[in-house]
Amino acid sequence: MNITRLGPTLAAAGLLATTVPLLSATQASAAPAAEFTPQKPAWSRCSADLPASYECATLKVPLDYRRPQGRTIDVAISRIKSENPAKRHGALLFNPGGPGGPGLDMPLMAQELMPKEVRDQYDLIGFDPRGTGASSPITCGMTEEEQNIVRPYREETYPADVEWARGVADKCREKSGSVLPFITTRNTARDMDAIRVALGEKKISYVGYSYGTYLGAVYTQMFPNRTDRFVLDSGVDPQRIWRGMIQVWATEAEPAFKRWTQWTAERDAEFGLGATPDAVSKTFWDLVARADREPIEIEGQKYSGDDIRAGRAMFFYPAQAAPAVKALKDAAEGKPAALPAERRRLLKPAAEPASDTGTAVFWSVVCGDVEWPRYPEQYAKEAAADRAKYPLYGDFASNIKPCAYWQRPIEPPTKMNTRANVLTVQNEWDSQTPLTSGEGLHRALKGSRMLLVRGGEGHGVYLTDPRSCADAAVNAYLGTGRLPAGDVTCQAAPGGDERKADLVPQSPQRFPGAAPHRF
Repeated sequence: MNITRLGPTLAAAGLLATTVPLLSATQASAAPAAEFTPQKPAWSRCSADLPASYECATLKVPLDYRRPQGRTIDVAISRIKSENPAKRHGALLFNPGGPGGPGLDMPLMAQELMPKEVRDQYDLIGFDPRGTGASSPITCGMTEEEQNIVRPYREETYPADVEWARGVADKCREKSGSVLPFITTRNTARDMDAIRVALGEKKISYVGYSYGTYLGAVYTQMFPNRTDRFVLDSGVDPQRIWRGMIQVWATEAEPAFKRWTQWTAERDAEFGLGATPDAVSKTFWDLVARADREPIEIEGQKYSGDDIRAGRAMFFYPAQAAPAVKALKDAAEGKPAALPAERRRLLKPAAEPASDTGTAVFWSVVCGDVEWPRYPEQYAKEAAADRAKYPLYGDFASNIKPCAYWQRPIEPPTKMNTRANVLTVQNEWDSQTPLTSGEGLHRALKGSRMLLVRGGEGHGVYLTDPRSCADAAVNAYLGTGRLPAGDVTCQAAPGGDERKADLVPQSPQRFPGAAPHRF
């Protein structure tokens, strides 16, 4: 999940490779070492062209919290102070997801979108997680093609996929090997606690989206006595990190596709894709087969069958997917066809930007939080099987990734054993962190409450739609600290599918804005 940068992006620094031993259970302690005390922030105006109330500072934190007096890295933080000190409750941190999404700008967005009675209670705090943005950014020196993680499994091309995975891991070790083992969720949670200390707060509150829900959950387990009001929006299931979270894109694309065929069949007069769900499905798969033989061209852009399948996220938005598939059908039949930019991006996502920092951090966290299978044969076997079980995206999800060749994690994943009185928020039809994932987060965090938007489409709930039925409950929790008595379900506003069709991919001025292959 990425948001547009409002400040300058710093150049990524290359770092020498090294090896890091595994931590013992006693070494893998939660809290930053007692010898480390963050300095007080030296706040200054972030930029002359941004509001004076938007202030920035940089903290020095240990690269390795086991060695608090050793090498340090920067963590860039920002704030917009409460305009009503008499009502101030504390500090509210934000994370936009990713992993690899910078969050320094989020107070500006929150100030714009949060109701004043809630906003007045908090200093709004943003930060770029370690390795991203202005926080000692890392690089692996990847080309744009190497940054492409969307790779279908085919027996004849699998050796090239293996070489890609090994090559990315090798490049990352070469460029940033001394830092990568420490770009993990647990260390970012430690950085959050360092921010808390630097701010002089006994506890922190938090709003985290997508990957930010897992980061927030880890914080609640590592620092339960420092956890105040936490909103975890669009949940990552801690039991699925991280290969399982990629594979859930495949399993949950299937019910979304089935829902789309029903929706589209009911509108056959408009789209002409079939009068029954089975007929719509046949039309789609015939187009995939046709594009596998000869790519379908629309406005100079060619789409292979794999390109079309890679657009699995669009089926979570029926009002978006049906026109896109109709355009493909028209083009295949030689009729005039056009695709608006937002639908074109869903059908064939654009390449990552030239800077590979976001991708480098993505792999650092996804590969460094938990160990992955090491044998290429296992990936090939499972990708072939999952293509048959989940034909839309199964082989993409289970194909080999650089994590097969990554350094082993320096500490084990965080166990979710401690009660966490947090609010989880979820749309029913979320393409990036599907409902089953959000339910897993809720189950894992004993004491949590879940707010489900029935019929809700899109990735990210709170503040993404002014008509959302969820915002009132989230605002009440942030305003009072009182969780609902039980789980809450509300109904998405009528016409939400049309609105989401305009917002997907969502505007960078509204968070979260997820890339189709990120959390």
